[in-house]
Amino acid sequence: MRFDYYERSAILGQYILENSATVRETAAQFGVSKSTVHKDVTEKLRRDNPALYRSVKHVLDINKAERHLRGGEATRQKYLHMHELQNTAEAVDVSGTEGKPEI
Repeated sequence: MRFDYYERSAILGQYILENSATVRETAAQFGVSKSTVHKDVTEKLRRDNPALYRSVKHVLDINKAERHLRGGEATRQKYLHMHELQNTAEAVDVSGTEGKPEI
């Protein structure tokens, strides 16, 4: 997707505002880097559309305040998944073949 940067910064900002999206989610949605999204909505949007910038900044500040919670949830999910895999593997070993030589 190719836009001039004025248009792109406004589109990215509007997307963040409408969806309460993170920079990472916005970057994935539009196929650009996180750095591009961040620069567009913090520097370029501030200069080109101050009203939209203030609204987007509010959403980004909320996301920043909550990111430790999202990171903690991701870690929790990772370990829950690992625990489930381990339990599945142990259930398979209960079949009575553990410790017997393979033939």
